[in-house]
Amino acid sequence: MTPPPAKRRPTIDDVAAEAGVSRGTVSRVLNGGHWVSPDSLLSVNAAIKKSGYRVNPHARSLATSRANSVAFLLTEDQERLFEDPNFAVLMRGASKALSRHDISLVLIMAGNEDEQRRATEFVTAGHVDGVLLVSSHSSRHGLISDIVAAGIPAIACGVPLGFERKLGYVAADDYDGAREMVSYLRGTGRIRLATITGPSDTSGGMRRYEAYVDELGEDFDETLVVHGDYSRSSGAAAMTELLARHPDLDAVFAANDMMAAGAIDALTGLGRRVPEDVAVAGFDDAPVALTTVPPLTTMHQPFDRISEEMVRLLLEVINGGRTAAMVVPTDLIVRGSA
Repeated sequence: MTPPPAKRRPTIDDVAAEAGVSRGTVSRVLNGGHWVSPDSLLSVNAAIKKSGYRVNPHARSLATSRANSVAFLLTEDQERLFEDPNFAVLMRGASKALSRHDISLVLIMAGNEDEQRRATEFVTAGHVDGVLLVSSHSSRHGLISDIVAAGIPAIACGVPLGFERKLGYVAADDYDGAREMVSYLRGTGRIRLATITGPSDTSGGMRRYEAYVDELGEDFDETLVVHGDYSRSSGAAAMTELLARHPDLDAVFAANDMMAAGAIDALTGLGRRVPEDVAVAGFDDAPVALTTVPPLTTMHQPFDRISEEMVRLLLEVINGGRTAAMVVPTDLIVRGSA
């Protein structure tokens, strides 16, 4: 007589399904119940009892030890990773800094709700020791809230809007850098100075726009403002719209180099000379700044230093230290576009 097949051993996924919670929540319950709501705690414990789940001692020891890896959590669509070289520069710098400590860097994309849910479950399940949060949007507060609530060591690139007192960060001086650029353009004799802003739910987009408004003062004209999304195509579309509104504009400050490059594309296509007819300036000093015709005047962000400092601050938190914030200065780089 053939013996009946052995009953499958319940898994953590079975417990999560029975309790109606995420795998990460079950993992936090098994590791002490920190940052788990009372209702979820009751549901998980009931599901463990009903399913007959038993903790694997070997897995528990692995879960409670260091993972020796850090997440590079990018809250952007995958297309932006390949279009914007700044992310690659930051990732390379972080990987290099972590390698000196024999720690691996894990790239996690979280540009939509499903990706953010999976990212939250991954980082809260103990697969990484900490998170480098890159391009944090205030419109995606749920992801950041989960990371903060779970007590996971994290450092943001740029000011994490709404979490400035809860999350450490390393940021370029967006406000002073943008204000210096606008002042420089005005100093060259430009009168009708437009701007293409970055996303308003990012610290860089917000602070660079504020600097533009403050530097112009009483000369500020809202019709000389068009909002972009940091992509080259949005810069071209914004430049076309600005020229339709103000054919006489003679300068534009774009909140990043990709949009500035798109602005030059549009100006060239419309028969405008850069900088003779319209001066164009950007922000970042990304690799694209050297490929535009003419080369782009911009504000240099020290991305190598930013990534180095992010890793340093994160490792301090992982090792039990207090979180900290740091703002690094930018430098005006004058080239042929303005």
